Amino acid sequence: MANELTDRLFWKNYWESKKDLIFVIPEKYVFKEIFDRLFKEQKINSVIELGGFPGYYATFLKKFYQTNTTLLDYFVYPELTQKLLQKNGLAEKDVAIIEADLFSHQPVQKYDLVLSCGLIEHFESTKSIITQHLLYLNDGGKLLITLPNFKGVNGFVQKTFDLENYNKHNIGSMNIQLLVTIAKDLGLKNVNAYYFGGFSVWLENKQQKSTFTKAFVKTIWYAGKLLTKPFGYQSRLFSPYIVLEATK
Repeated sequence: MANELTDRLFWKNYWESKKDLIFVIPEKYVFKEIFDRLFKEQKINSVIELGGFPGYYATFLKKFYQTNTTLLDYFVYPELTQKLLQKNGLAEKDVAIIEADLFSHQPVQKYDLVLSCGLIEHFESTKSIITQHLLYLNDGGKLLITLPNFKGVNGFVQKTFDLENYNKHNIGSMNIQLLVTIAKDLGLKNVNAYYFGGFSVWLENKQQKSTFTKAFVKTIWYAGKLLTKPFGYQSRLFSPYIVLEATK
C-alpha cells in the first residue's frame, strides 16, 4: 500500500503473535451504540469493513444486523476468519473476503456503510486513506471510521511502554479538527468527529511485557476508571477512541 507505516511482514508477525483470536462476539460489542443509531437513521443492507482482519466487526454486523457483509484487508488468513464465523454461529459464505491492496484494488460494488476500525492511523497521509474509503461508498451511504486516541493517557502508556508499536501510528491523524476538515474537503456531508468511550489503556502483546510494566499499566487502568467513572464524559485526555462519521 502507498504511504503506510506498516508492511505485510508487520501484519503477518502481528497476527501470528496474537492469542485467543477466536471468541464469541457479544451483542454489546465496542461501538454498538453507534451502530444501533446508524441502523435506525437509515436502511443499511450492505457493509464493507476495510482493514479489519480477522473480521470482528464484519462478523458482528452479520450476526446482529443481518447485513450483506464484506471484509477487505491487505493480509488475510481465511481460515482464521472462517473459525471466527463458525464460533459465532455463522457460515463461511456469510462474510465475503477480499485480500487486496486498498490503493490498487478496484471495487466491483459499492456499499451502504463503509467501516474501518484502527486503519487510517497506520498511514502517513490521512486524506489519501480516507479518500480510498469513498470509492466503496454508495451515494447517500454512511462512512464510519474509528481510530485509537493516543493523545491522552493511553498515548502516554503506549509511548512509554511500547514505543515500537507507538511509532507504527500516525499520531497526527488523531486530531478531530483535521478529520472534520478532510471529510468536508472531500465533499462529505453530516460530518461529525468526536472522542468515544470511557477511560481505558492497553498494551499490545501484554504477555511479553515485564511484571512491573503489566502491574503499572493495570494500576493506571484501575485508577483511571475510578477517577473518571463518576463524570462519564468523553474527552481527549481519557477516551480511548476517536470516531468520524459522515454521509456521501
